[in-house]
Amino acid sequence: MSLNDPRWGNRGGGDNRGGGDNQGPPDLEELWRDFNRRLSGMFGRNGAPGGGGDGGGGGKGPGPEFSFRQFGGGIGLIAAFAAVIWLASGFYIVDASQRGIVLQFGRFQESTEPGLRWRLPYPIQSHELVNLTGVRTVEIGYRGSERNKVLKEALMLTDDENIVNIQFAVQYVLKDPQAYLFSNRNADDSVIQAAETAVREIVGKSKMDFVLYEGREQVAANAQKLTQDILDRYTTGIQVSKVTMQNAQPPEQVQAAFDDAVKAGQDRERQKNEGQAYANDVIPRARGAASRLLEEADAYKGRVVAQAEGDASRFKQVYAEYAKAPEVTRQRLYLDTMQQVLSNSSKVMVDAKGNGNLLYLPLDKLMQVTAAPGSVPAGEPAQLPRAATPAGAENTITPPRADALSGESRTRETTRNRERGER
Repeated sequence: MSLNDPRWGNRGGGDNRGGGDNQGPPDLEELWRDFNRRLSGMFGRNGAPGGGGDGGGGGKGPGPEFSFRQFGGGIGLIAAFAAVIWLASGFYIVDASQRGIVLQFGRFQESTEPGLRWRLPYPIQSHELVNLTGVRTVEIGYRGSERNKVLKEALMLTDDENIVNIQFAVQYVLKDPQAYLFSNRNADDSVIQAAETAVREIVGKSKMDFVLYEGREQVAANAQKLTQDILDRYTTGIQVSKVTMQNAQPPEQVQAAFDDAVKAGQDRERQKNEGQAYANDVIPRARGAASRLLEEADAYKGRVVAQAEGDASRFKQVYAEYAKAPEVTRQRLYLDTMQQVLSNSSKVMVDAKGNGNLLYLPLDKLMQVTAAPGSVPAGEPAQLPRAATPAGAENTITPPRADALSGESRTRETTRNRERGER
């Protein structure tokens, strides 16, 4: 009967409480009683306690056959529905960052790529999803924070028989899900043990200062390589991406003494650096001064040798001319010598043609003027006091030149000795 039928929900002609034209919703109590009758019929019981109904007089003829068919049909429907649900349970989804591992009766069957996949339902086949791109981290020597130390893992012995406290973390990813699941039991624990073994081996071959200071990065790099070798040897299917040294320090019991030793070492290095800086400042200057003195000595040597060679050559030339004309050469030498002497000495010019016959030369004033070269400009004659000279006399003093005094002092002394000898 269609739901749109206006007679749907009528109580029927056998019910004295309603007529055939009565329309409305079905009686829930009647529906529930009908459901109970049908359920009782499925289990081989009559619909009414008194045996009424269609069988009449409590007869049992058609009742069991109808109940058996109903029961068989319900079981088939339930079995079909259960079979559909059981087959649908074999569907599963693999994300892009995952790989699916299908097991058949607990044994590896295949590896599936990302997407919607189906397998035989449980208990024939099962599956596991393994994340390949997620970075996993294990902590060695601490848990969660560096303050939560695990001394059993952190304390290690160095090559120079010192104990250090090392805390580090290992980051890894999966490269072979099948090996990760089936080759080892608790592969994550294998990473912890392999990393701890690798770091202990490296620290045991290194000095304490190297582990604590300048070699921390190298220790981490070597630990990563050695850990990867161990995991590959165990075929764990794990790829170590990074080993990070979180903390490396001596034990707390000797921390104060170690700090003192470190401070003393730093003071030593500082003093060495200061000494090296001072040496870098002094040694180049000393080498420069030594090089300058050597250059000056070589220049002086060259000058003296050249001057001696020049004097010898000049003497030979003069001697050759003297051998040709002795008198002329002697007179020429005398004039050259007098010119050289007079050009390098103070001169007094006196006008003797004046009316005065008495000449008074204030030698003390002349000596003072000559001894004070800063009082008279170089190259200008010094005027004598007017009272010290005769009337009409013009007296001038020319101070010697500085270069001539320094370069020709030996020649002047020679000339003076010669003049004294002639007198």
